Amino acid sequence: MNWFAENILLWYREHKRDLPWRHTKDPYKIWISEIILQQTRVAQGYDYYCRFIERFPDVFELAEAGPDEVMKYWQGLGYYSRARNLHEAAKTIALAGRFPETYDGIIALKGVGSYTAAAIASFAYDLPYAVIDGNVFRVLSRCFGIEEPIDIGAGKKIITDLANELLDKERPGVYNQALMDFGALQCVPSSPLCLFCPLGNHCISLKDGKVDMLPRKAHKIKVRKRYFYYFYVRSGNCIFLRKRKDNDIWNGLYEFPLIESEGALSEEQLFRSSGFKSLFGNASFLQFRMVKEKMKHVLSHQWIFADFYEVWLPEGTDMATSYMKVSIDDIDKFPVSRLISYCFSLILNSDKK
Repeated sequence: MNWFAENILLWYREHKRDLPWRHTKDPYKIWISEIILQQTRVAQGYDYYCRFIERFPDVFELAEAGPDEVMKYWQGLGYYSRARNLHEAAKTIALAGRFPETYDGIIALKGVGSYTAAAIASFAYDLPYAVIDGNVFRVLSRCFGIEEPIDIGAGKKIITDLANELLDKERPGVYNQALMDFGALQCVPSSPLCLFCPLGNHCISLKDGKVDMLPRKAHKIKVRKRYFYYFYVRSGNCIFLRKRKDNDIWNGLYEFPLIESEGALSEEQLFRSSGFKSLFGNASFLQFRMVKEKMKHVLSHQWIFADFYEVWLPEGTDMATSYMKVSIDDIDKFPVSRLISYCFSLILNSDKK
């Protein structure tokens, strides 16, 4: 065993996290955990995993579920393409009759990339594939002083080759879990615990005073700003919803009537806009009110600036055909984004006052 793996495994014996998906070799449960934990912290994903497995204990239950129910169980996790891909892959697995047992079979599943395939292959089947995620990039970049940006081909190849060289091929699953935990708990992005690091005597970035500078990235994330104006429209005991489509954010989730603008609008500009007229025409409102103004909702590459209005229409009034009328009592049946869920909670709280 190389010195790196030995130190990582020794550290892991004392500090490993007790997580439910580490007490199983079931590839289905490991797969669910890995998809949930993509772009999601363990603290947040833990409860989602438990609820998901309780409702969908095996791949056949998941494959038979309706898409809205799957999305409802995913609600609040974000990156909803993960749930759609998970559902499609479950149908593929169910049709085949069993979970794939090779790396090539696993990576062929919809929504599964090299990281997830390596994780499932090593954790479930002890196959010798190195798991390379953000934690691994950070640990290897710092320990070995790799200054090539990790978001370009050359830097990725250096880390990948090194990760494969360091992999403990006799215990790949335990080693991969140990290295990922080490990055998540010890060699964290900000203020890493260098003083108590078992790799401290070998860490090049610590020796050179560059821990906070690594890993490097060549590209800055470009942020798109979007301006959403939502209308919680009441008609008697009903409200209006539509399902988002067109491969945009929150695809497959439901939302209130929406006007989107390229820039911020004054209330006067909003009410005179063509979008407003297309939603409400010449309808006479009983009343309307501002619920929340200029709420900033941050996504990975987008900032949403949202205003929420509550609108009352005469009972029996319908809107454009793209919107469905549903009972307020049934709102919990529809999967929605965190932004819509927050808006609805504001409405409910105001109703109770």
